[in-house]
Amino acid sequence: MQAELTVDLTAICDNWRAIDVLSAPDVETGAVIKADAYGLGAGKVGPALLAAGVTTFFVAQAEEGVILRQAIGAGPRIFNFSGLMAGDEQALSEYQVIPVLNSIEQIEAFKSGPCAVQFDSGMNRLGMEPMDVARMAVQIAKLNPELIMSHLACADAPEHNMNMAQLTAFAAMIDQFPTGKKSFSATGGILLSKDYHFDLTRPGIGLYGGLPFVDAKPVVRLDLPVIQVRDVFEGEPVGYGNTWTAGKASKIATVSGGYADGIIRSSAGFHLYADGIACPVIGRVSMDLLTVDVSALKTVPTHLSLLNDVQTVDVLAELAGTIGYEILTSLGGRYNRVYVNGT
Repeated sequence: MQAELTVDLTAICDNWRAIDVLSAPDVETGAVIKADAYGLGAGKVGPALLAAGVTTFFVAQAEEGVILRQAIGAGPRIFNFSGLMAGDEQALSEYQVIPVLNSIEQIEAFKSGPCAVQFDSGMNRLGMEPMDVARMAVQIAKLNPELIMSHLACADAPEHNMNMAQLTAFAAMIDQFPTGKKSFSATGGILLSKDYHFDLTRPGIGLYGGLPFVDAKPVVRLDLPVIQVRDVFEGEPVGYGNTWTAGKASKIATVSGGYADGIIRSSAGFHLYADGIACPVIGRVSMDLLTVDVSALKTVPTHLSLLNDVQTVDVLAELAGTIGYEILTSLGGRYNRVYVNGT
């Protein structure tokens, strides 16, 4: 019996609509579905968002763009953040994936067709720095890019002075290009203020129920099957390294799920749930198994819930010392995935 990962496509679409209304009517809201829609399945998420009204999508690699194009068909724009990499030319052309050119080298290698250009406003990750933009201004203008974009480094910290510094830098660079659409904000930037929205926003994590979009609906539920239940006596250890010892007679369930399934080994203090009752995970997370103290349950069900409305991806991430992005994108391939449809 497999663990079951339920993905609520309706909630994803509702989250997109909720983000969309935060912008002015003339600002387009796109959708970032890189990394297989943050681990939830681009082949399912893409068509649902398309039906909800999304017409511009973003991926991180040409191969992701191919998969998405096959899922959503011709028409909607798909931008590839990594731009024009060696060997990408045929895929980008055949599947109408638009490269986001990030450097002088990529601009010089680009032959013709639709493109976007990324400017580095201070993150020092991808994009052309101000001196390069000034040097290549004529060539960039000749490309007539469909989009000029940049990316915020500290948008999840609204008071960070880097946000305004990057906004100022981006505004100065795009001032050389009065025509064409501009894009600056992912989820965090959208929440800063409308000054950061420009013509097109690019929400990602907020679509999938994650922070910093606190009003997002939870999108995933993960239910793990119970393999075995045993009684342990006071003083008996459980699991690798004897890291947990029963302080009293307890009932312990062994559950199918482990770090091979994206349940981070360093997680501490998390629970599995049965009808709202929290059951502490004890001992170490192993490759395929968890052990859970189910002494509080009168009857042990066939499945216990790891991700739900109470223990969301961000709650679990905090306990694991990471971020919700990593929890989502680490979800393993052994889950039986169930999609709740709707737009």
